[in-house]
Amino acid sequence: MARSKGGRLVYADLLRVAAMLAVIVIHVSAGWLESSPVGTADWHALNAWDGLCRWAVPVFVMCSGMFLLDPKRSLPLPRLFLGHFLRMAAALLVWGTAYHLLHQFLAGTLSLASIPYALYAVILGDTEAHLWYLITIMGLYLMTPLLRAFVRGASRGDFHWCFLVYGLFMLALPLFLRLRGSQTVTLYANRLSLNFNLAFPPLAYVGYFLAGYYLKTYPLSRTARGILYVLGIAGAAATVGGAALLSQRAGGLDVTLYSYLTPNVAAMAAALFVLFREVLGGSGQGAWRRRFSAMAACSFGVYLCHVGFLLLLRHFGLGTPPVPAAVGVPLLALAVFLPSYVLSWLLHKIPVAGPYLT
Repeated sequence: MARSKGGRLVYADLLRVAAMLAVIVIHVSAGWLESSPVGTADWHALNAWDGLCRWAVPVFVMCSGMFLLDPKRSLPLPRLFLGHFLRMAAALLVWGTAYHLLHQFLAGTLSLASIPYALYAVILGDTEAHLWYLITIMGLYLMTPLLRAFVRGASRGDFHWCFLVYGLFMLALPLFLRLRGSQTVTLYANRLSLNFNLAFPPLAYVGYFLAGYYLKTYPLSRTARGILYVLGIAGAAATVGGAALLSQRAGGLDVTLYSYLTPNVAAMAAALFVLFREVLGGSGQGAWRRRFSAMAACSFGVYLCHVGFLLLLRHFGLGTPPVPAAVGVPLLALAVFLPSYVLSWLLHKIPVAGPYLT
């Protein structure tokens, strides 16, 4: 597998960059989509942009799992908690506070008293919506020692059984209950304690965490890859087409099939992960790949700060540009990405604190 300078996997870096851009597209199109009448040309374009990028967050989780769960890589508890968990906690506190202050600045109510109020609000769990990801990853870090023990002793068949249980009870069953509903199924699911995400939300993403390691480690046959690609395409069609159908029936936006915890989104994420691995995993190095690796180092910082620039654009009435949505989404995403990347790059250069902020 091709590695960039420093031993980084090229395809993993490119996956992070792609996921970073896809997350921006989701957030750019989401607000615009909510304000567009269902069934219009703009609405269908926004639905396509949003739905086709829903693999982004699962892929971020998979990229974390592919390295943290590798038993060949040493991960003592001090490094896990000081180098990973503490980084997420610091980012949550700093960026959660920053977003509270930004909202007050835009509302014209910012003062010195805003700082302790913002800190207290973050401690109580009141943060900008996209920062939920940090809390989920922190929960996965807490489970990482247990998951590494599982990985060390698990056979390939054990992984398959794990994915089967996860797919049925964390992806398919909840979707079935949301779409159709069944008192009997709900009753048994609750009695069997299969609704894990209510008890400890990060458990809902364990399947993606394990899948990242599995898909990095185990080769897939040509037939298996072909089936996975077909499922990924079908998942993309189901996400976009299903969201359109459900929304038209409801007379308003229905985001059921946008959920990261659905079989359609999981299929897209797994297929894209394997596609990047197969196409780029054996490719040689080049200057452009090294540049993407540098971008990947700032991808987390872009995720953290990009919503701030989107809020600024919306504050000044630029959240829905006067152009067709089909071209407006990528233009707006570019307008958000560029300053976000510059800010992330600058913050990343700060000694000691930089890695904790980006």
